[in-house]
Amino acid sequence: MFIHNLKYTIQTLFKNKILIFWTFAFPIILGIFFNMAFSNIEKDEQLKVFDIAVVNDSHFEKHIIYKETLKELSDKDSKNQLFNIKYVTKKKADSLLDDSEIEGYIQFKNNEPNVVVKENGTYETLLKFVVTEVKQNKSVIEELCKKNIETQSFDGEKIAKENLLKINDTHVKLMDKSSANLGYMQIEFYTLIAMACLYGGTLGLTAINTCLANMSSKGKRISVSPNRKSIIVLSSAVGSYIVSLVGIAILMTFLKFVIKVDFGGNLPLVLLLTLIGDLAGISLGVLIASVLKVSENAKVGITIAVTMFFSVLSGMMGVALKYEIDKNAPIVNLVNPNNLITDGFYSLYYYDTLNRYFRDVFYLLIFIAVCLIISFVSLRREKYDSL
Repeated sequence: MFIHNLKYTIQTLFKNKILIFWTFAFPIILGIFFNMAFSNIEKDEQLKVFDIAVVNDSHFEKHIIYKETLKELSDKDSKNQLFNIKYVTKKKADSLLDDSEIEGYIQFKNNEPNVVVKENGTYETLLKFVVTEVKQNKSVIEELCKKNIETQSFDGEKIAKENLLKINDTHVKLMDKSSANLGYMQIEFYTLIAMACLYGGTLGLTAINTCLANMSSKGKRISVSPNRKSIIVLSSAVGSYIVSLVGIAILMTFLKFVIKVDFGGNLPLVLLLTLIGDLAGISLGVLIASVLKVSENAKVGITIAVTMFFSVLSGMMGVALKYEIDKNAPIVNLVNPNNLITDGFYSLYYYDTLNRYFRDVFYLLIFIAVCLIISFVSLRREKYDSL
């Protein structure tokens, strides 16, 4: 009976054109729109070499570490080039800044670097960051040099020369990894996969509805038949899961080989997370089908609404919202299956350890277990006065 109903469920779901469109075609169409919308944004946001100035006076000449670091970061033959530097007078620097020919300039006052900018922006912030990093590294090295001189008993002149070499050889090295960092496209595609997993809930919902006596003629026959209802319900849920996995497989293949989405180097764990995420979607659909006493169309609408709400909270309409929730109300994201799937992809891409990934998987499994337990209890209590 299990195999027979499993085959019947799969055939019935594949013949439902509306469900197949929303679970198979819609995520792919949305992925195409995401690719069109965000591909140019990523290109525009890659770091570019920008113009700055340095007030070249006696104060600047005394700071060797700043001088050497800025020289390296402005080397046109280096892969680490960040600046085009103009060494000018204070008056000329002000003039260049007023005419917007430079993003900012560096001037030394009282042995301290001072960054002067016209307005705040990405490049102005980056210039301040570089100067701050050089300052911090310089302080650390000078402190080490001081301790070295105080603790060593041999030639002080030799120590001084060695420490001076350390200072001269110490630079802040910045590399443009913006093309390799997690960008808008990947973030949106990760949330898209999570949304597709939860959309599988409409398949689980439809499969379970056919087993309910108050929702379909088949359900009435099941209710009065000698066959075990639990076997019918389980085979229906498994059938919907198989159909949903076909849709997810098509979407993942499309994203990987057509749009070229980078899933990182741990593809088996990506697939595992997708399998569990899809099961979470089916479990959500089963829960809504079992608990709510409304029409099938209403249940489908509720499933889609809940899925989209979870998707928005997980960053589909802007990753800033996800971060704000993580910071101010982390419990919300821990009970949001869409966020757990998306966050699992983040952790595989960003982190060297798998602690966060397995945390997300663990909470997903808890979500699945809770949904299925509530559904099982609700279905067992189903009673009808008449059929």
